[in-house]
Amino acid sequence: MSYLRKKSMDFLKTFDMPPKNPSEDAQRRWREAVGTLVKNRRRRFRMVPDLDKRSQAETQRRNIQEKLRVALYVQKAALQFIDAARRVEHPLSELARQSGFSISAEELASLVRGHDTKSLRLHKGVEGLARKVNVSLADGVRSEDVGVRGEVYGANHYPEKAARTFWMYLWDASQDTTLMLLAFCAVVSVVIGIATEGWPGGMYDGLGIMLTISLVVTITAASDYKQSLQFRDLDREKKKIEIQVTRDGFRQKVSIYDIVVGDIVHLSIGDQVPADGLFIDGYSFIVDESSLSGESEPVHVSATNRFLLGGTKVQDGSARMLVTAVGMRTEWGNLMETLSQGGEDETPLQVKLNGVATIIGKIGLAFAVLTFTVLMARFLIGKAASPGGLVTWGMADALSVLNFFAVAVTIIVVAVPEGLPLAVTLSLAFAMKKLMQERALVRHLSACETMGSASCICTDKTGTLTTNHMVVEKVWAAGGATTVSTAKGFEEFTSSALSEGFAKLLLEGVFQCSGSEVVRGKDGKTSVMGTPTESAILEFGLGVEKNTCIEHTAAAKLKVEPFNSVKKTMAVVVASPNAGGRPRAFLKGASEVVLRRCSSVVVDRHGSIVALAEKNYMKQVAGAIDKFACEALRTLCLAYQDVGGENEVPNDGYTLIAVFGIKDPLRPGVREAVRTCHVAGINVRMVTGDNISTAKAIARECGILTADGVAIEGPEFRQMSPDQMRVMARSLPLDKHTLVTNLRGMFNEVVAVTGDGTNDAPALHEADIGLAMGIAGTEVAKENADVIIMDDNFSTIINVAKWGRSVYINIQKFVQFQLTVNVVALMVNFVSASFTGNVFQGARR
Repeated sequence: MSYLRKKSMDFLKTFDMPPKNPSEDAQRRWREAVGTLVKNRRRRFRMVPDLDKRSQAETQRRNIQEKLRVALYVQKAALQFIDAARRVEHPLSELARQSGFSISAEELASLVRGHDTKSLRLHKGVEGLARKVNVSLADGVRSEDVGVRGEVYGANHYPEKAARTFWMYLWDASQDTTLMLLAFCAVVSVVIGIATEGWPGGMYDGLGIMLTISLVVTITAASDYKQSLQFRDLDREKKKIEIQVTRDGFRQKVSIYDIVVGDIVHLSIGDQVPADGLFIDGYSFIVDESSLSGESEPVHVSATNRFLLGGTKVQDGSARMLVTAVGMRTEWGNLMETLSQGGEDETPLQVKLNGVATIIGKIGLAFAVLTFTVLMARFLIGKAASPGGLVTWGMADALSVLNFFAVAVTIIVVAVPEGLPLAVTLSLAFAMKKLMQERALVRHLSACETMGSASCICTDKTGTLTTNHMVVEKVWAAGGATTVSTAKGFEEFTSSALSEGFAKLLLEGVFQCSGSEVVRGKDGKTSVMGTPTESAILEFGLGVEKNTCIEHTAAAKLKVEPFNSVKKTMAVVVASPNAGGRPRAFLKGASEVVLRRCSSVVVDRHGSIVALAEKNYMKQVAGAIDKFACEALRTLCLAYQDVGGENEVPNDGYTLIAVFGIKDPLRPGVREAVRTCHVAGINVRMVTGDNISTAKAIARECGILTADGVAIEGPEFRQMSPDQMRVMARSLPLDKHTLVTNLRGMFNEVVAVTGDGTNDAPALHEADIGLAMGIAGTEVAKENADVIIMDDNFSTIINVAKWGRSVYINIQKFVQFQLTVNVVALMVNFVSASFTGNVFQGARR
C-alpha cells in the first residue's frame, strides 16, 4: 500500500499547476500524463487551450509585430526615394463623395499605419485631414453623421468566431468512447433479444440502454451549451470600454465600439487607444506600443510625431486624438484575430482533479478487465461442464458474453470520474454568473478558485473603503482654517478670507493646475469630468466664482507635468494674465511633498507673502495639515511661483496658497465586511498614498487598524518585515509590489491586491488574485487583473472570497459523492462477479 501511495503521490506531482501564468511545459506535462484513458477528449478538454493552435497564433502575432517594427522604426526609408508616380492611388467611393468626404478609408488607414509623414504634409497636417473628413477639431463629429461615417469608413468592430450551436455540443457529448460501446452493445442486445425472446420482450434491455444513453447525451449537451452562453455574456462584459469624445461640441462618454472616423478622442494615463489616429494637442504624452510592436521602449507622441496606433496604452500625459481608421483597417484589428486563439487557461484544481480522474480511471479500467475475465472464466468453466461443452454455442451464449462485455463497459462508465474536472468548470461558471450579479467581473476562471483560499487582502483606501464621492470639507488659506462644507462656512470664507487679488490667484491655481475639466452639457448644466479628488476642488472653485462674482481667466499652458503616483504632484506653467502674461508655475499634490518645496506662504486676504521660517508659519501650516488628517480628511496643497522667462517647472521656492481638506466618507457595510474577513481568517491590509494620520483615522474607523496592528509610511516599510503591518501610508506603486512579493515569498500567504492605476499593474500581475477597480481603474490595470470590481466596493471583494470558498465546498462534496459511488461500484461488482458469477443489476442499468 505504501508503494502504491508513493507512486500515486509522484504521479500527482505532474498535475501541480501555478494559479497564474502557467508555463507551456507545465500544461503539456499534465496532458501527456492523462494519456489516452480519456473517454471523451473533445468534451474533457473543451475548456482548456489547444496549445498547438495557441503556438500558431503566437507565431502569427509575432509576424505582424515584425512588420509593424519595420514600419514604426525603419519608417520605410527606402520608399522615400521611390518616384511619386508610383504612389498607390486610393479612389474615393461615390457614397463618400456624396457625404462630403474627400479622402478614402484606405488612404487614411495607410497614412497612419505606415507613419507616412510626407503624405501628412501633402494633406496639410491634422487640420487638413480634419477638413477632408468633414469634422471640426473643436466641436467634433455631429451625432447625425455617425451612421454615414460607419458606412463609409467602417465600424470599430472586430470579427468574432461564430458561436457554437446546441447541435455541436450534442455531437461532442456523443463522442464518448464508452457510450459508443454501450450503444453498440444495446443494438446487438436488441437483435439477439428479438431473435431469442421475440417481439417485444427481447428488445427491452437494449432499448433501456439506448434511452439512458440518449438522456445522458442530451443533459450533457444542454449543460455545456448553457455554460457556453454564460461565458459568452462574460466575454461581452470584459470588452465593454468607455472612452471620452467630443461630439456636437460637448464632451461625453461613448463605447469604444461606437468610435467612428473623425471622432475627437480625449486620452489620459492608463487609457487604451481605441483606434488609429493622429495627435492633435496634449502634454507629456507617452504611449506603450509593446502590445503591437513588441518593443518595450515607450514612444513620445507630439507635434513632431503625431501617429497613434489602436491597442496601444497611454503611459503618461494627456492628449486629444483625431480618429483616422477603425476596426479591421487598423493593425490592432489584424492582431485581434490571433489574440483570442487558444481558450482559457485551466485552473489548478481542474488539473489536480484530472490527475485524480486519471488514477481512478486506470484502477477502474483494471477492475473492468478483471471483472470481465472472472465472468468469462466462470462462464467457460460452466460451459465446458455442460452437455456439448465448448463446441456447441447458441444465441443465449452469445447474449451472455455480450452482457459480460456490457457490464465491463458500464463499470468503466461508472468508475472513471470524467465529471471531476468538469464539475470544477460548472461550479466556477455558476460562481462567475452569480458574481456578475453582485458587481464583480471575473476575467480568469482560476481567480474564483484561488480567491477561496485567500489569506490576505491588500486594499486601497480611496474609492474602495470610501465612497469616492469627495467634497472639500475644510480649507486653510490666508492664515486660518475654515469649514466650507456648510453654506454659512462657505459664505464666511468667501467674504472674509478673500480679496479680489487673492481670489484671482486662488482660482487661477484651482482651474489651471487640474487634470479634470469643467464641461457644459446639452442641457446647459455645468459638470466636472475627471477624478473625484480633482472634481471636488474644481467644484469648490466654481462655488467661489459664484459667491464672489470673480471668474478665472483663461491662460495658455506652456508646460504640463501630469499627476502620477510616484511624484504625488502635478505642475503646470501658464502665461498668467494676473502676472502680466509672464510665466507662472502652479504646483498641487500631497501636502507634505508640496510643503517641502515651499519657502513662503500667503498669510492674509490681501495676498501678503511671508517666509515659512518666520513666526512659526511652517509649524502652523503643518499643524493644520495634521489636524485635517486626524479628522480623516484627505489633504492637498496648492502653491505657485513666478518663473520669469523660463518655461520649466521649478523644484522649490514656491509660495503656498492653500491647504484643502477633502472629505471621503466610509462606504456603508465596510466595517461589517472587514469584521467578516477577520472572522474568516483573512488579514486586511490598507495601502494608500494618503497622509499617515488620514490613513490611521480611516483604518480605525473601518476596523483594519487594531490595537496590535502597525501603521507605517512607505519609506519606513522598505526597512522592515510586513508581518504586523496593517496600514501603509504615502506608498509608491513599487511598495505595493514589494509587499505582495514578500507576503507570498516570506510568509506563504495567498494574496489578493486591489489596484486602479497604470503603476499598479506589476502588483496586480504578481498577486495571486489581482482586483482592479471598474470605475476608477485604468484599462491597463483592468487588463492585468483577474477580477474587475465593477462598483469599486470592498464588500464586493468579500463576496468574491465567499463564492470562492463556496466553489471549494461544492467541489469537495461532489468529489466525496463521486468517489463513494466509484469505489462501491468497483468493489460490489468485482466481489459479486468473483463469488456468484453475476454482477449487481444496477450496473447493467
